[in-house]
Amino acid sequence: MLYEVEQKFPVADMARLEKRLIELGAMIAVPQAEADLYFAHPCQDFRQTDEALRIRRKGEKNFVTYKGPKIDPTTKTRREIDLPVLPGGETASHWQALLEAVGFRPVAEVKKSRRKAKIVWQGREVEGSLDEVEGVGAYFELELIAEAEGIEAAKDCIGSLAEELGLRESERRSYLELLLEK
Repeated sequence: MLYEVEQKFPVADMARLEKRLIELGAMIAVPQAEADLYFAHPCQDFRQTDEALRIRRKGEKNFVTYKGPKIDPTTKTRREIDLPVLPGGETASHWQALLEAVGFRPVAEVKKSRRKAKIVWQGREVEGSLDEVEGVGAYFELELIAEAEGIEAAKDCIGSLAEELGLRESERRSYLELLLEK
């Protein structure tokens, strides 16, 4: 079973962070728009179970993603099942219709501009995301995918890189939670 090991940090100066990433040899991609439509379960409260179900539109690409509950009190480590589906807006609409037909209801849509960064750190390729989230603000995410036995090493790697970048105060709430709190 794969786990997404992630930490997210609010960013006051995105240009300064980007400069530091480049100094570390990171490759930073051009911005891409992403829209995540989140759904409420018909029989349980995902806010209580700390789960999420979403349809992500990234350009013409679409993904249906389930995120399990966070498994520790300091990071956003959780099981993630991320399935690519056929491309195009019509496909996303059909998936939304299917989910609604079986009782799921849309909760909110999180829209962001995301620049992916690949950072080699401690012999691993860490994925970074420089995010500008509508209605929420600027954040930087660090992420590794790990098997259960590799979670602690992945957390240590991400924590070390965050420290090197001067990132101190991690945010465990999701963008959806932050948006709904505003």
